[in-house]
Amino acid sequence: MWQGGPEAGYALSSGFVIGTARRPGTESRAAILAAAVGAGGSLDRMPEHVSTARVSPRTLFRTFAVAEMFTWAGLITALILRALDTVNIVPIAGGIHGFVFLCYAASTVFVWINQRWRLPVGMTGLLSAVIPFATLPFELIIDRKGLLAGTWRLAPGGEQPRGVVEKLQAWVLRRPILAAVVLLILVTIVFVTLLWIGPPIPRGE
Repeated sequence: MWQGGPEAGYALSSGFVIGTARRPGTESRAAILAAAVGAGGSLDRMPEHVSTARVSPRTLFRTFAVAEMFTWAGLITALILRALDTVNIVPIAGGIHGFVFLCYAASTVFVWINQRWRLPVGMTGLLSAVIPFATLPFELIIDRKGLLAGTWRLAPGGEQPRGVVEKLQAWVLRRPILAAVVLLILVTIVFVTLLWIGPPIPRGE
């Protein structure tokens, strides 16, 4: 339900009425919006840290949970084709699966911190990646329990980070593009290192 008052900001931009409702943890964003408009500004000149769209923890986690499930299907299919002496695409399917696996693990830890999961929940999320097709059932279960609800609590205008881990996550949420590039580089380095060590599935003679 809409709540009026000083915390609710309205702006007219390009003929559209835009409102920001007061929600827990978003009061400061609404105040920034109201102040910017009240000073004669517009949404186009709002502070950079006020985001109009952000991927939620639920969307991030589900994306990689589904991707991990599909790459498992691709890897198993490749193994079957190799066993039938049809074609050997295991190196390709295995490489894609390994890369997505690392991305899933990183996203799991990131959401784990934000949602303040208990240790058994977080560890189960990580371990589900090593069981074929287990990431999606895990995601569905924790989603029903409300463990993926809400937004990023350490985003600009939200809670103050406590400890090194939360400060790191807050930095990532303030600079998502730079953080994504850094994470991609790190995942690529780990991925190339694992390829150099050798695949977990022995190659056929």
